Amino acid sequence: MNYASLSDRIKAFTIDQILLIVTMFITSELLSNFENVPTSIRIILFISFFFLYEPICISFFKGTIGQQQYINIKVEKDNDQGTAVNFFLVIIRTLLKYSLGWISLLTISSSPKKQAVHDSIVKSIVLRN
Repeated sequence: MNYASLSDRIKAFTIDQILLIVTMFITSELLSNFENVPTSIRIILFISFFFLYEPICISFFKGTIGQQQYINIKVEKDNDQGTAVNFFLVIIRTLLKYSLGWISLLTISSSPKKQAVHDSIVKSIVLRN
């Protein structure tokens, strides 16, 4: 197995965050063309982008745009390689990743499968394609 390195993961995460910021900016500009768009709609859209982008991409395509298109890594089930991780498990993975931040990544170098804390908990692995 060729597991993704910490630097691969950081690069992919950075690319994805830039893409999310650009998407949010474009959405904001589009919404400014309409009168009286409620603030609650804007908040729901931005939170949805932030919390659903990664779960949708990983559960359906085994990776985000940053992971798949630029860094060439994918996320799969550890116990069933070749299979995408279930959507609800990816939501848990994403919430853990954002909650723990860099702490979650500290285990990558010491883990035989280079798993972060959030990967170990939901039993996922990140592989180089």
